[in-house]
Amino acid sequence: MRARTATADDAAAIAHIYNEGIRDRVATFETRPRSADDVRGWFDGVHPLVVVEEGDEVIAFAATSLYRPRECYAGIAEVSVYVSRASRGRGAGRMALAALLESAQQAGYWKLVSRIFPENHASRRLIRALGFREVGAYEKHGKLDGVWRDVIIVEKLIPENLKA
Repeated sequence: MRARTATADDAAAIAHIYNEGIRDRVATFETRPRSADDVRGWFDGVHPLVVVEEGDEVIAFAATSLYRPRECYAGIAEVSVYVSRASRGRGAGRMALAALLESAQQAGYWKLVSRIFPENHASRRLIRALGFREVGAYEKHGKLDGVWRDVIIVEKLIPENLKA
């Protein structure tokens, strides 16, 4: 396995992995499958996106996205990590998130944030292992399939970018 910066050519593979996550109902409130064209819109030149490959196949990705549109939050990004079903539990998510942290640091971000369903123990272990902390919980943050769901709020400061 190896991590690298994603390109628009990876959009179909990223969409496939993300759509598995949508169908699994344990990682996102999203319910609408995404197309490769949808994913190409993520490549804005501002928010880092990485993939993990095994051979010629993309098996995981980690992405940053806009946290809030206000200028004061320009150094904070939302982060998400998804691994193909067939590759889960083998370190691809950790590799993707570690590479994304490096890319985010190089891009000048000082904080990454996310929200995780409480029962998504694998994701919670992963983010803790890479230095994120659980800040708290949002109760009944959104409905998924008609059921109110809570989320755990997580954050990671990037100390190198907090100087000055």
